[in-house]
Amino acid sequence: PGVGAFREGMENAGPLREALTDHADAGRPLFGICLGMQMLLTSSEEADHEGEGEVTGLDLVPGTNVRFDVDRKVPHMGWNELSVERDHPIVDGVDGRYAYFVHSYYAEPDDSDAVIATADYGIDFPAVVANEAGNVFGTQFHPEKSGETGLQILRNFVEYCADR
Repeated sequence: PGVGAFREGMENAGPLREALTDHADAGRPLFGICLGMQMLLTSSEEADHEGEGEVTGLDLVPGTNVRFDVDRKVPHMGWNELSVERDHPIVDGVDGRYAYFVHSYYAEPDDSDAVIATADYGIDFPAVVANEAGNVFGTQFHPEKSGETGLQILRNFVEYCADR
């Protein structure tokens, strides 16, 4: 977890990139936080902001990261309510609770079923995503900074892993 940029994150992933995709492809749990969630997607508008060329993400959750509209203050920083859109073990017990966000980009998965929970920042944006198999998921917010809500997400992740 941590504040970062998509291009640098993917470049720094280096040899871990293949290990992460192999891990996920084997059906094992993988959890991305903030930039880590964005790296789960196929690409990001952020990666080519200075004409440096496209950078490919892990493509474990097909889609693109896009920047919030110019009429919104970015980065988006603060507490937002989570709205669970569909059942997934990672979001057990967090519907209607608040989580802490710090980001300028948000995920736009190709498949709307990848969206597990949303939050509102002028638009409803994905706060939690998962791949089709359900073993790869990410939070745009920081569970480690989100108090009891974050602890519940982390507990859910540990329980999910223990059940595998």
